This record gives sequence, structure tokens and C-alpha cells, in this order.
Amino acid sequence: MQAAVMYGGVVVKGSVYSNSTSLAVCFSRAQKGRKQKQLSSSIDFSNTNCQLLSSSSSCMPHGTSCFGLRLDSFSSMGTELTRSSLFRSRPIVKALASGGGGEGDVEEGRPIKSVEDVNYVVPQQQQQGKASTGTVFPFVGVACLGATLFGYHLGVVNGSLEYLAKDLGIVENTALQGWIVSTLLAGATVGSFTGGTLADKFGRTRTFQLDAIPLTIGALLCATAQSVHTMIIGRLLAGIGIGISSAIVPLYISEISPTEIRGALGSINQLFICIGILLALVAGLPLAGNPIWWRTMFGISAVPAVLLALGMAFSPESPRWLFQQGKFSEAEKSIKTLNGKERVADVMTDLSVGSQGSAEPEAGWFDLFSSRYWKVVSVGVALFFFQQMAGINAVVYYSTAVFRSAGIASDVAASALVGASNVFGTTIASSLMDRQGRKSLLITSFFGMAASMLLLSLSFTWKALAPYSGTLAVLGTVCYVLSFSLGAGPVPALLLPEIFASRIRAKAVALSLGMHWAANFVIGLYFLSFVNKFGISSVYLGFSGICLSAVLYIAANVVETKGRSLEEIE
Repeated sequence: MQAAVMYGGVVVKGSVYSNSTSLAVCFSRAQKGRKQKQLSSSIDFSNTNCQLLSSSSSCMPHGTSCFGLRLDSFSSMGTELTRSSLFRSRPIVKALASGGGGEGDVEEGRPIKSVEDVNYVVPQQQQQGKASTGTVFPFVGVACLGATLFGYHLGVVNGSLEYLAKDLGIVENTALQGWIVSTLLAGATVGSFTGGTLADKFGRTRTFQLDAIPLTIGALLCATAQSVHTMIIGRLLAGIGIGISSAIVPLYISEISPTEIRGALGSINQLFICIGILLALVAGLPLAGNPIWWRTMFGISAVPAVLLALGMAFSPESPRWLFQQGKFSEAEKSIKTLNGKERVADVMTDLSVGSQGSAEPEAGWFDLFSSRYWKVVSVGVALFFFQQMAGINAVVYYSTAVFRSAGIASDVAASALVGASNVFGTTIASSLMDRQGRKSLLITSFFGMAASMLLLSLSFTWKALAPYSGTLAVLGTVCYVLSFSLGAGPVPALLLPEIFASRIRAKAVALSLGMHWAANFVIGLYFLSFVNKFGISSVYLGFSGICLSAVLYIAANVVETKGRSLEEIE
């Protein structure tokens, strides 16, 4: 079989000979003013690592001299090829097609797994380049519209609950008010599981576009609701939408981000969630003068949902998903759009090497509970459990009521301050993520949350602190939110797509997010009931204990992932 290889910008042509266990590749290199020299090697397919073996002259039927490609030096090319340079650095994964085609006939690179794979893996040093990171930002920004809606729908009920309860005639029915808050979370639980399946089946960008449908319809139903039933249906649909977003936004960002800035970009997801919460709190400021303003607050959330669908029509698909689907040329185009053409070979080789030795199909849901995967999946589930049971959404949902009970006059403004603290802390976390590492930020964050909740608890119980209870309530809440935004908020959504193997990534993230929403649902539904039964001080003390438990769990079970590519981690 005739074949050709691009080596260092020079087309190297020759022949391919194979038997049951090895493939002999013998090439001739045209040199200016010199006689053609024959170069050959064989690839042993009996070893899953596809080692390159030194060849004797017998590999060529014509008895020409052959050179080994494993450790030997090519003086004629001025380049030393080692197994490390082929499989551990970043070689190009391109080969030129067989069958007598010309130099322009390029066949897509694939992992070398069998004798039928005639593509040859060789380095092309001029293809090495630094990531063009700037081209990723617009597409991360589009994806973060989903994160903004996530935060907005969580926070929009904070200031509007009292006013919509009056409008819908349920002021005295705290149970129905609880359902309006928590139905969103029930929908999000369903959506988070659905998101993983849709992302695997249709791809990341198409799933975003599908997600815009329940987000838009849910927002409009809430804005026009004339009954509690319509309101609950609208919140349920919006919840399904943000559940899907919560699963695919961090997944998409982690898969399109260059390794060196993946931590910073991953934390942007949490930053936009915080911005969404802040926007919802600020949007509630006109309520005091306009009681029906709550309808506008819900209605305007349809705008970013539509923009998300339109933006994803022009955004590249995840190269990793395309590669897993066997769409190699499309994956190359996506990488070129995201990172620049100089990184196409780099990233394609990473994907190729990462796929070697694992030709398994996508994992099913039950595979997540197997002994092979459950240990790492349980870390994801536990991190989101601790994140929610530490009380963050109790603070987000009910900070207005808590501040009012503490005697703060401008309760909505105080809640807006909480949202601003969340944004500020997450911005700091973005700059620290790739320097300090994920694990240390998590431990620091949960420890700070435990101390803040203890302060809040004491401010409501110690009589000596009674004159300062309002100030301490705001101070403790702001410190709690700052601590949360430094690690407990942004890290889990960033860390989980990193630690999960590619064949379980989408579903494992979805399962972990399912725990997030289930815990969130319980907090939203029962927080006020627990406060009425046990008192706010005892509830906050319980949150403090959960935060300390999280510190111990993270120290023992969480691994550090900063500075490693997804393929290296896998």
C-alpha cells in the first residue's frame, strides 16, 4: 500500500506492509541534490501502546537500508524521534492518504489501534504553538447566559415573593409560598438528569438551544400568571431549563477551555450565576413603589434565554464530543475556531492519546454505580451535597426576611449587598483558581463559612450582642457569602468535569447536579419550617457543623487538578 507522511513540513512517501501483528512502514525522503534515502520502521499492534520498533533491512522487499524510529537519531532529518515525543508530547496526528493519491490527499488522523489504521503518527514541530486563548472568551460568554439565568431564577423570588403572594391571594398560605420557591428546584432536579443525556445524544450546543425552550416559556408563564397553578407550572418549566443549564454550562466550558486557563474560565460559570442573583435582587428595588413590578421581573428573563439560543447557533461544538462521535474533521474545525490553527495538531493529539486503550462506548446510568466509577462519582455527589446543605440558598432565598427580623430597615438593599459580595468573591476566586488550586480553595471556603455561620448563630442568641444583632447579621451573612464564593461556589462545577472520565463525564456531572438540586429543594421547602420550629440560631449552628464536616471530607478525598489537561487527569 502506498502512503505518505508529513514530517517537518516535508512530504515523505513510501510503502506500508503488514502482517497479523505488526505494520512495516518504509518511506523514502526526497532530498535536494542527494540520492533518495530509505527510512523504515514497524509498529507493533500486539501492544496496546503501539510501540515503534527498530526495523532491519528485511522490512523492505528491495533490501534497502532501514532505520529504527524508536530511539535512533535521524541525522538526515536533524531530528531525534523518541517514543516519548510521539506519545507524550504533542505530535501532529495527520497522515497523507494511501492508494496512489498526490501530496494534497490528506486523510483524517485517527488513533493507531489496528493494522487497518494506516495513518502514521509523527511530530511536526512547527505546529507547536501557544493557545490562542482570546478566541474562547466570546463562546464562554454565550454559554454563561445559561449560568446568568440559573442565578436569576434562583434569586428572583427573594424580593418578589411577598408581592406575588398578595397578587395571587396566598399571603396566609406559607405552604403554597414554599411550593412556589421549591417547584423551581424540583424542575431543576429533573433538568439536570435530562441535560446529561441530551448533551451526549445531541451535542452541547444543540442542547443549549433546546434548553432555551422551557426557559422562555417558563418565564412568560410566571410573568402572566393569574393563579397559583400557572405560577407553579411556569416555575417548574424554568426549573427544568436551569437544571439543564447547570449540567451543560460547566461541561461545555471545561471542554472548550485551554488547560492553562481552564480554572479561571470554569469559575466564570459561578461568577455569572452570582451576577444573575445580583441582577434579580437589584431588579426587586422598584417593588416598594410598584407592587406589580414582580411580573416584569419574571418576564425579562425570557430575553437572555432567546439570546442563548441565537448565540449557540454560531458557537463551535465541543471538540471532545465531536472526537468521541468520530467527527474528526469537525473537531479540527472547532479547535481552530476556539484555539487557533496552530493548536489543532496539539489538541487532536491529546484527544487521540486520551482515547487510546479505551474504545468503550458511552457509559450508562448504572455504570456510575459500579465499583470502577462510584468512588470518583461519590466525590462529586458529596461536594454538591455539602455545598447546598451548608445553607447558601437559604441565605439567598430568605436573606430579606432574615434581615428584616434582625431590624435592618432596607432589607432589599441589604440582600443586594449580599449579591454584590458574591460577585466580588467569585471574581477573586477566578484569579486564584489556577494558582492556589481547587482543593485549598475548597478547604478555606468551607472553614470560613463555618466561622460565619457560628457568628450569625451567636448574634441571635447572646443577649450581650442583642444591640448589635442587625449589624452582625449583615456582617456574618456577607462574610459567609464571600467565603462561599471563594471555593464552595465555583469549585465543584469546575472540578467535576475535570475528575470524571470522558465516557461518564456528562452523566456523572448530571448525577452530581441532581444531588445539588435535591438538597436545594429540601432547603427551599423546609428552611422556614425549621426556623419556626427550632429558631434561626439553631439552624445556623447546624449549617456551621455541616461546613466543618465538609472540611474534613475534602481534606481526605478530593484531589488537586490544576495545571493538568483533561486527558492527563483521565
